[in-house]
Amino acid sequence: MKKKVAVVYGGYSSESKISQKSGGVIYEHIDRNLFDPYLVEISENSWHVHINGGVSPIDKNKFTFIEKEVAVGFDIAFITIHGTPGEDGKLQAYFDLVGLPYINSNCFAAALSFNKWACNSFLRAFGIATAKAILIREGETPNPIEIADELGFPCFVKPNDGGSSFGVSKVKTLMEMPGAIAVAFEEGSEVVIESAVVGREITCGVFFNGSTVVALPPTEIISENEFFDYQAKYEGKSKEITPAEIPAEWTKTIQNTTKNVYRRLGLRGMARVDYIVTKEGVPNLIEVNTNPGMSAASIVPQQLKAAGLDLTKTLTELLQAV
Repeated sequence: MKKKVAVVYGGYSSESKISQKSGGVIYEHIDRNLFDPYLVEISENSWHVHINGGVSPIDKNKFTFIEKEVAVGFDIAFITIHGTPGEDGKLQAYFDLVGLPYINSNCFAAALSFNKWACNSFLRAFGIATAKAILIREGETPNPIEIADELGFPCFVKPNDGGSSFGVSKVKTLMEMPGAIAVAFEEGSEVVIESAVVGREITCGVFFNGSTVVALPPTEIISENEFFDYQAKYEGKSKEITPAEIPAEWTKTIQNTTKNVYRRLGLRGMARVDYIVTKEGVPNLIEVNTNPGMSAASIVPQQLKAAGLDLTKTLTELLQAV
């Protein structure tokens, strides 16, 4: 019998609309000869599955739904939520409790990767280059002068546990610092401030195909704005070159670093690792995305195409690797 796949999208953060697009692309490209996919939407108000032109509520005790008066469960979940609760490990922990397998990274790996400060600190111990950074927790009173002395200008202020560039600011002066910190705190309870690394922005997708870890052709991102913010990422305000027009040795270094990050963090499924690569060819880690965007405009599908890989076949490999 074909396995029932819950393509889980939505979430509780500002990224829910992006997640909906990713979920739709994955749902459309799952091989119907092997799987029966269902779109499952999770929001703060409702958990439900889209079926027969309507919706059926999810029983959170078992992650099942009622169809024709019969309780129906799933064989596997494909989490496409960007942000909480799908990218920070909470949903993975829930699925572990109800006994539902999923293709994504487990609870610990997802939670660690989602916390930019913790993730970068962890990977730094394995020789991965990262920007110098400061962490601010809710209730603390940061001193902009001390931050400037430590990190210099420009620097980046961002939520420690967010994605898709919501709440991220490039700060050039002391006057801009308090407002940028306040904006970042609107997206989370912790804020990380990073020194700016001069170089080219390169990102690399990676996944486990059932037998080996595959690093995809890197993409260079050239933003029309000052950095790769939300507009640049999702509203066409950037130029994305795939594969990146960089020296072959840079490509090899970025791909090997990406596979190293994937293994060190114990990731599963699809991921994407973002870097600033210096003129010397050294990739400085920006962040790790364990549930990268999979919409038509997203980077990973571009990289799969550049690698000559079919999206449907890749999704099958991900689902069968669990």
